[in-house]
Amino acid sequence: MIDLEHLNGIRLSPQPLGQKIVGSVLLAPNYNLFQRVEIRMENLERIPKGETVIFAMNHTDRYNYWPFQYKLWRLGYPFTTVWAKGKYYRNKAVGKFLDLCNVIPVPSMGYLVEEFYRRHFNKKITREEYRVVKDWIDGKIDEAVTAVKLRAETFALFQQGLIDHLKEYHQTLMEKVAELSTKALLEWDLSLIIFPEGTRSIRLGTGRVGLAQIALYSAKKIVPVGCNSSDLVYRGHLPFAKSGTITYRIGEPLSLQDRLAEFRIPEPFRLFSRESQEKFRAQFEGVTRVVMDSINDLLDERHRHPAPSGAPEGPPKTEPPSRNPQ
Repeated sequence: MIDLEHLNGIRLSPQPLGQKIVGSVLLAPNYNLFQRVEIRMENLERIPKGETVIFAMNHTDRYNYWPFQYKLWRLGYPFTTVWAKGKYYRNKAVGKFLDLCNVIPVPSMGYLVEEFYRRHFNKKITREEYRVVKDWIDGKIDEAVTAVKLRAETFALFQQGLIDHLKEYHQTLMEKVAELSTKALLEWDLSLIIFPEGTRSIRLGTGRVGLAQIALYSAKKIVPVGCNSSDLVYRGHLPFAKSGTITYRIGEPLSLQDRLAEFRIPEPFRLFSRESQEKFRAQFEGVTRVVMDSINDLLDERHRHPAPSGAPEGPPKTEPPSRNPQ
């Protein structure tokens, strides 16, 4: 389980051994010998030299950031760290591998619900009961409705005391995620890749505000990246690419000195705190909207959002794949 002890034990590296090994042993032979994978980087000159940035990328498949990391590595850009869902750490071996590859785990509230249930009952919560508990936590239904919809043993576990504990614990964990993310950008010479949609989708989805918070707090530039056709190269769950072409279109960097200037927050704030979410919601959503529109403009038609990107949603939530090599 991703807990405070695990997060405190993470040691990110400016030269991650895991990324180098996977880039050399898996990706290079896969892309150049066993298959023919062409990685195109359009407008590469837009990635600032000599500084770390936040890459905001659409998430078409499990592995669509691998070729991007691989190409940056070959071109001599700083290494990266990536946010990954907590669920990928349930397998201890995978978790150790992800730590070696410079991944920052992001435990969502839903993840905490699943883990507390699993630890108490030694089984997985059903999709239906998970949805009810999550709606209760999010304030979409009240306790009376929850009691009717849940089995007695599940309702007995998720009493208000546990709900309050989960909320407080989640905030504590997310503050640690924020600390790791900002240190990666500001102290450890690592760029940060975030999928602002929070889930995989062939077409661009709605953005979430976690990336905006990190950018406004760190004052780092956001570089939008449109990933095209990676889903045709990585077609399944296995980490082996088929022959094909992946095109990454790099957008103009977004910074607080230009397009994001109107969203600047002139006072200190706590990353991912409920207070900040409420007080600066307009700024977080404004940045997210600009980012999502920028990504959309960089996509082929088959990947574009079917309608205007619309208002951002909820707290930070991302879903990188279950592996994080080069």
